[in-house]
This record gives sequence, structure tokens and C-alpha cells, in this order.
Amino acid sequence: MRTWQVERRKRTRHLIELGGLVVKAGIVDLTGDDRAMIYGALLWMADKLKNEQGEHARALWTAKGKQAFDDG
Repeated sequence: MRTWQVERRKRTRHLIELGGLVVKAGIVDLTGDDRAMIYGALLWMADKLKNEQGEHARALWTAKGKQAFDDG
């Protein structure tokens, strides 16, 4: 298999896993699969990570995610 094919498959798997997190978190159901709303929320999250409270948000969200992984 060519290098570009291997890289493409790795990227595809990564994107599928990220999409799975959106579903697992219940975001799809809570938004009615409204992709503009989901994208807007992700943009809001990115802005939050860029501002002066970014480290606090990162720590809070990481702890919450780790707890959710551990719980289920």
C-alpha cells in the first residue's frame, strides 16, 4: 500500500473517532443534528481555549472527559 493511502486511512479513522465523540456526548440528539449549531459550539469552544481562561477551560473539560470515559 502506498504511503499516501496509509496516511489517508489514518486521517479517515481519526475523523471517524472524533465524530463518534460528538455522538457519544449526545450532541447530535441534543441539537437535532443541526450542523450549524454544532459547528458554532465548536467555534465557541475554540475561542474559549484561545482567551485568558483557556487553561482553566482545558483543565475542566479534560477532567470531565476523563471522568466520563472512566464511567462508561
